Amino acid sequence: MEHNSSNFIKTIIKEDLESGKRDQVITRFPPEPNGYLHIGHAKSIVINFGLADEFNGKTNLRFDDTNPLKEDEEFVASIKEDVKWLGYEWENLRFASDYFEEMYDRAVQLIKKGKAYVDDLTGEQIREYRGTLTEPGKESPFRSRSVEENLDLFQRMRNGEFADGEKVLRAKIDMASPNINLRDPVLYRISHTTHHNTGDKWCIYPMYAFAHPLEDAIEGVTHSLCTTEFEDQRPLYNWVVEECEMEHQPQQIEFGRLNITNTVMSKRKLKQLVDEGFVDGWDDPRLPTISGLRRKGYTPSAIREFVKETGVSKSSGVVDEAMLEHFVREDLKLTSPRTMGILKPLKVVITNYPEGQVEWLDAEINPENPDMGTRKIPFSREIYVEQEDFMENPPKKYFRLFPGNEVRLKHAYFIKCEEVIKDEHGEVIELRCTYDPETKSGTGFTGRKVKGTIHWVEASHAVPAEFRLYEPLIKQEETDGNAEELDEADEKTFIDYVNKNSLEVLQGFIEPNMEDVQPYDKFQFFRHGYFNVDPKHSTEEKPVFNRIVSLKSSFKLPK
Repeated sequence: MEHNSSNFIKTIIKEDLESGKRDQVITRFPPEPNGYLHIGHAKSIVINFGLADEFNGKTNLRFDDTNPLKEDEEFVASIKEDVKWLGYEWENLRFASDYFEEMYDRAVQLIKKGKAYVDDLTGEQIREYRGTLTEPGKESPFRSRSVEENLDLFQRMRNGEFADGEKVLRAKIDMASPNINLRDPVLYRISHTTHHNTGDKWCIYPMYAFAHPLEDAIEGVTHSLCTTEFEDQRPLYNWVVEECEMEHQPQQIEFGRLNITNTVMSKRKLKQLVDEGFVDGWDDPRLPTISGLRRKGYTPSAIREFVKETGVSKSSGVVDEAMLEHFVREDLKLTSPRTMGILKPLKVVITNYPEGQVEWLDAEINPENPDMGTRKIPFSREIYVEQEDFMENPPKKYFRLFPGNEVRLKHAYFIKCEEVIKDEHGEVIELRCTYDPETKSGTGFTGRKVKGTIHWVEASHAVPAEFRLYEPLIKQEETDGNAEELDEADEKTFIDYVNKNSLEVLQGFIEPNMEDVQPYDKFQFFRHGYFNVDPKHSTEEKPVFNRIVSLKSSFKLPK
């Protein structure tokens, strides 16, 4: 986080260091490897790594791999790539599974203290016995088992003598607690599942709520930063650390999670979009995943600055996606080469330009950054312009091409529309124009002025390209607020609000100096916006460009 910005977590850390309560700062970023990271995780990454960096501390990357049914090496690899791409280096790479033996020993310790017992109730019965927010829970008939019986049963659970779901290990806390998390939560369950790290060594696995505080304590984490949905679990977190008599006692601190308009962030919902084919995988540019944002063309610095601007507070809010777009525009405007691309081509023949002649014109690469120099673009008798830059019967104040009107071609000459060619269906397929050789850009021509300037690409050297234009995936305005809050209890699910027109694929042309573009190269196409070369679908014959953002937005950062 920025040195000059303050927030309540930073204040706590500062006080802890100044008072001597802590002599250093150790944080961790602890994703479960059961999906791809999204922009909400980016907030956690920036907070954890940023605060540790600011106070000369350390951050571990730790995978909470306690549920082998949902975990995969693919997710582990993608998470490591995302953290590095965002610009952060972890101190240690850890897995919850590194600590399975110690966790088992701590559970045995709890049993010996009379603080845990093996329960034979089914999952459904445990839920029934738990009670509600207004009614206390009911004690399990197996709660009074002796320490010796519990130790024997827990060892036999580990040995694989029982089937999945046959028994669980539960903490013995308080079935009447007003905090439901303290009503004898499950600590271990049986799962005869091969684990991506430990293979078939284990058939019992710790629950997240038991494993997580132990992992933090084992690693000496000082400040365990998480989102506010874990606030009610803090008493259980502290109970586990204290009752397991851990040497290090981390402090759990919660902050508000990040939600963005026009999308969803729940892993379950994102997985549904991927599995049901609404999107092109976890890295689809319409998704808020970090890999999707990277493929769309977002930059690490834009995401970091966006997260910092949203701030750190206890409240969760919905941030307008226009704010995220603002930061990527700011980041790209000085670094992206300007170029011309035609997304919906209309052929123009300049009838008085010499046949067979090609001249090469000078054009600046980025007028906002003159140090980037100039490029050469070809000009000849045949060019392509945008279909939308011509109207046969234009309204008032339309200053582009129409019969008898003159416009400036960016970096080139004035041309005048003389004739319109149509096909048998009456569709315009070609314009015949004349050019004025006295009006060449850069020559200081002042004879007359035109109101319209349009872009173009010379036809004989044009490189075919595909352009992908994106609209929001979720039609936010129809969800009456935050799409994230829609669930199956609603009359409609979030799937009902998926925008069927969120992707438009166009075939057009680009300047010849772009024929060797590489994946992730970024450009500003004149009038169309910022584009990124797609790493997944581009080929040597035809590059594919994802539009990152349009050129302009009405969004203004608050002062």
